[in-house]
Amino acid sequence: MKLYLDEDLSPVIAQILRGRGVDAVSAHEAGMIGASAHEQLDHAAGEHRALVTRNAREFRILADRRVHAQQPHAGIVVCSPSVRGSEVAKIATALEALVRQRPEGLGPYDLVYLPASPSNAEVKPSRQAGRPLL
Repeated sequence: MKLYLDEDLSPVIAQILRGRGVDAVSAHEAGMIGASAHEQLDHAAGEHRALVTRNAREFRILADRRVHAQQPHAGIVVCSPSVRGSEVAKIATALEALVRQRPEGLGPYDLVYLPASPSNAEVKPSRQAGRPLL
C-alpha cells in the first residue's frame, strides 16, 4: 500500500515511513497545501495512494459522496482522534503496521480508522465497497 498524507499531518511522518521502507508522500512535499479535500483525494487516487488524514468529518462526507457518485479512490485512512498530530512517531508506527497488514492496499471505496496503537486489534473498516458496515 502506498500512502499520501493530508496537509493536516506532519511531513515528518512521510519521512519516517520512507526510512522504514514504506512508500509515503505528504501533501507538503507534493505542493498540495491549501487544496480542497476533494482535490487531495483526487491527487492521492491519481497516484494509487491511500489518503491519510485527521479530518474524519470532512472525509467521511466526501467518501459517502464518492460512493453515491461511483467515483472510486484508493482508500482513506483516518487517524485516531486520541492521538495528537504532534505524535509523529506514534502515527508513523501505526501506519507502518497498517501497510504491513494490508500490503495490497485498500478497496476503491474503503474508509478505515487507524488504531491509536499498532498493538490494538486489527484495523476495522468503516465502509467497504460502497456499503456501510453495521
